[in-house]
Amino acid sequence: MTPTKFKTFDVRPLLAKGEEPIALIRVKVDALTTGHGLIVVAPFMPAPLIELLKSEGFQSTLERGVDGSWAVKFWKE
Repeated sequence: MTPTKFKTFDVRPLLAKGEEPIALIRVKVDALTTGHGLIVVAPFMPAPLIELLKSEGFQSTLERGVDGSWAVKFWKE
């Protein structure tokens, strides 16, 4: 069952400042409850993040934005 409520976390401003967003993504993902998911918006396809969370049981879908960004939805079944 895909969640109905997603929170969006745009990591592009952090990356533009040279900051690594993985710790903040981890906090947000770990706080997800049933029926909720997280959308991570990045300037590139975050393949390592997708693989990491997949190994932890997360499902994901990916969408390319018109501006070239990527939006990845993460949730647990």
